[in-house]
Amino acid sequence: MAVTKTHPIKSTLKTAIDYICNPNKTDGKLLVSSFGCTAETADIEFEWTRRHSIDKGTHLGRHLIQAFEPGEVSAEEAHEIGMQLAKEILGGKYEFVLTTHIDKGHIHNHLIFNAVSFTDHKHYHSNKRSYHEIRRTSDRLCKEHGLSVIVPGREKGKSYIEHQAARNGTSYKAKLKAAIDRLIPVSSSLEDLLARLQREGYEIKRGKYISARAPDQERFTRLKTLGADYTEEAVVFRIAGGPRPSRQPQQHSGKVSLLIDIQNNIKAQQSAGYQRWATIENLKRAAATMNFLTEHGISSYEELVERCDDVVAVSIRTRESLRDTEQRITDLALLGKQIDTYRKLKPVYDRYKASKDKEKFLRGFESEIILFEAAAREIKKAGFARLPSSEKLKAELDGLSARKTALQAELRKIQREEKRYDTYRRNVDMLLRQNFKMMQENELELS
Repeated sequence: MAVTKTHPIKSTLKTAIDYICNPNKTDGKLLVSSFGCTAETADIEFEWTRRHSIDKGTHLGRHLIQAFEPGEVSAEEAHEIGMQLAKEILGGKYEFVLTTHIDKGHIHNHLIFNAVSFTDHKHYHSNKRSYHEIRRTSDRLCKEHGLSVIVPGREKGKSYIEHQAARNGTSYKAKLKAAIDRLIPVSSSLEDLLARLQREGYEIKRGKYISARAPDQERFTRLKTLGADYTEEAVVFRIAGGPRPSRQPQQHSGKVSLLIDIQNNIKAQQSAGYQRWATIENLKRAAATMNFLTEHGISSYEELVERCDDVVAVSIRTRESLRDTEQRITDLALLGKQIDTYRKLKPVYDRYKASKDKEKFLRGFESEIILFEAAAREIKKAGFARLPSSEKLKAELDGLSARKTALQAELRKIQREEKRYDTYRRNVDMLLRQNFKMMQENELELS
């Protein structure tokens, strides 16, 4: 599980970068990486980008911290996750320095990135939307790496404090939900359930909505605020033997769901109402599966497997094309930054080379000389005999951006198709197993 928090850097950019790059915290700087800059000169490069921006904003950079559960991840894996997070949320548009600290009881990443993009020279907008995107991306990456994540409940409006209280067993809402879950199986009606809650010490208040309050609780809690499974209608439905509303698969037009394995489903064994619902639902899902196979001319299991494999192959090729396109966009954007820096600072560097007192000249233009020489090294590394024109670079970037958009749309479509075919195949597998089991049972009865 990784916890993230972020804050702006207003006046101490170099101090902040020096702190996160501390060799005593980063295994001798082995756990230090950067993008679009070098860690040693990041503050200078951030400032150069800001100097030429059209929308500076008010901050010099932003500092993101990603902390992991103690003992759950190695330093190297944490650093890899941090790099993936930085690339996804920043989209290759902002210089950044990433470090992983190992000096505390828990491993954590520090990410400092420029508040201004070097591609469009606009400032980074930090708000609730961008922060939630960071959290979602961090959770997804942790899940992909087999780490635990904070799984948001189906309840709306649950704060982080409530989540922590629920984990620690101190939340009034969590205790009320546990009491309702425990009493529903032995209650004959909603009134019976409320009477049982009162006998356990809860005070019940009736009005437009039913509310309950524990003995030492300051305010009443409306049942409906506990989530979809605790509204009055849901509680009555559950007392009657129905399944939790939140656990009923939502039906979408044109979308088929997996068959329910009733024989191995604990809920189906415990609730006759759920078993009846699952049986009827399975008939609908089986019919939808067979209709799809007929409509698409699939007449054998082998043909279904072949179609599934074809869709997976197309998905893999599209992802690879998208990844290559994104990498080319990143490479060109970085190259464009270096070429722009080179052209703007070439006159200064020429004056430096022609200066009779280079040390004196360097004292006045140290940052510019450092930036020019770094840009020159990167351009030489790219193997250019002569600098490409800005118009040519822009035209190629525009074409790549259009291709990226098209590939993203194509991938979303293919992934939906891939998921559908996987569902149909798994449903057919289950139906075949059920038919085989029935045949075995009939043979035993005849023998």
